Amino acid sequence: MIPRTFAPAPGWSSNGHRIKAPIEYSRGEEKVWVSGALRVCDGKEITRCASSRNSKNYIELLKEIEADNPAGDIFLITDNLSSHNSLETRTWLVDHPRIQQVFIPKGACWLNLQEGWWRLFRRDAFAGQSFANADEIERAMQVATAQLNHRAKPWIWGRPPKTRRRLHRLFFAFLHVARSFLLLKNLFCSNFLFYVLQ
Repeated sequence: MIPRTFAPAPGWSSNGHRIKAPIEYSRGEEKVWVSGALRVCDGKEITRCASSRNSKNYIELLKEIEADNPAGDIFLITDNLSSHNSLETRTWLVDHPRIQQVFIPKGACWLNLQEGWWRLFRRDAFAGQSFANADEIERAMQVATAQLNHRAKPWIWGRPPKTRRRLHRLFFAFLHVARSFLLLKNLFCSNFLFYVLQ
């Protein structure tokens, strides 16, 4: 194999592997939190950056959700983050009765459809990137959110329905097994009858 004489494409390592976005939980001056809300009926997402995860920033997200959905009741399915259930948040929700929160049981994050969207978001916005400051992170967030919202579809929890091709293959596999079973049955039954009749 001839060694590479040119720089790899952005997002790829020098040995030819795709660079994955490292998940770091360190605290620092330039820490940026990305929060978001997924509207399940059409797959549209609202995201925003904040310097901390507190009730004030969560209420700002709630205001954006309320502005984006001007009519009807809004049911929010959230995790058990303390800012989601703080006194400040509950007080704000009393003044906005259209918004109702439902909390996911502890230890059941797989019930949260938002987690699947975050996986797509991290791949599109952050994979193979390094950011100099919080403004670059916010710009990457805006671009990735716009791209994902452009191709948004309704989110459904669970496995997608089986394709026609998959059903076709299962049907013929079943026929093959059934035919083999009938051949074996006929073989054994005829021998059994032969021995019984003699």
